[in-house]
Amino acid sequence: MSVNQGQYLETYSSNHPKEVLLVKLEIDGDLDEVMIFKGFSSSLMRPTAYDPDVPVISEKANILSIDRLTAPYKPNQPNYIQQAVTWDQFQQLT
Repeated sequence: MSVNQGQYLETYSSNHPKEVLLVKLEIDGDLDEVMIFKGFSSSLMRPTAYDPDVPVISEKANILSIDRLTAPYKPNQPNYIQQAVTWDQFQQLT
């Protein structure tokens, strides 16, 4: 795949601006959660680089699951479209 997983998810979210993606992943044995909205990614568990060209989801990341939510995201009342989608299942959506 020429586009890495993070770029793929950011492109998807740009094309689906009424969705928020919550991605659970593992990088080098560390767990992380990344929120993606309108093409931009932000880690919820570690610092995110200010430069948008620095990928938040590295090429060596292992995506554990993806939750699709409606925008705007409300942490106290999340509105799920689909939960615990695998990377393979997600790729079938597009």
